[in-house]
Amino acid sequence: MIGTIDVIIRTLSAFILLICITHLLGKQTISKMTYHDYITSITIGSIAGNLAFNTSIRFSNYITALIILCTFLFLATLVSLKNKKARAIFNGEPTVVIQDGKILEKNIEKLKVTMDSFNQALRRRDIFDIDEVEFAIFEPDGHLSILKKPLYRFVTREDLGISSRSKSDFPIEIIMDGQIIDENITQNNLTKAWIFNEIEQRSLKLADVSYCVRGTNGQLYFDLYKDQINSPVDIEE
Repeated sequence: MIGTIDVIIRTLSAFILLICITHLLGKQTISKMTYHDYITSITIGSIAGNLAFNTSIRFSNYITALIILCTFLFLATLVSLKNKKARAIFNGEPTVVIQDGKILEKNIEKLKVTMDSFNQALRRRDIFDIDEVEFAIFEPDGHLSILKKPLYRFVTREDLGISSRSKSDFPIEIIMDGQIIDENITQNNLTKAWIFNEIEQRSLKLADVSYCVRGTNGQLYFDLYKDQINSPVDIEE
């Protein structure tokens, strides 16, 4: 029984420590990672896993190991922010794989990437014809950045001479899960009287509304609990 309680305490401690470490190290830990972040994350996960189940090693030893590893990663991140050479060592550098529409085979070989994998990465970017690409760069996090040739780029409003709004408003969530978000109402100089008036104009009640947001165009979008869909699709079927 004592052993079971010990495992429970260790598991909860490992979970709490991982949450704290993630907040300390920032969003990079859960975004697309460089190989440096990847290795560190695996190591931290391994230490946390052993902390939960390997009761033969003292609890304090795991904590010490985690503190040392996280301190090293935190310092490495700070140095990387200040020094370009250190950033290249810890995070790697972008690699050009297509230049002026020509594939740089030697650079692809250095990355240990096969042509099949390269073509797959292009298809993820909706590129099925390599001839459309002017420049392609593999970023340190493994993401493939693409610059299409002018002929294949999307037409913009500027290209067509169409004027656009100088500024778009950020979407504001007004109601979520049937509850008015008071903080958003206050911060954006709105009032509850205004939102209740908008609800009444649509012959609705607050209890009918699951979600409401004011979009970038200033218009309100309402999603109701009863969506009036005859045969809703069940994605699990």
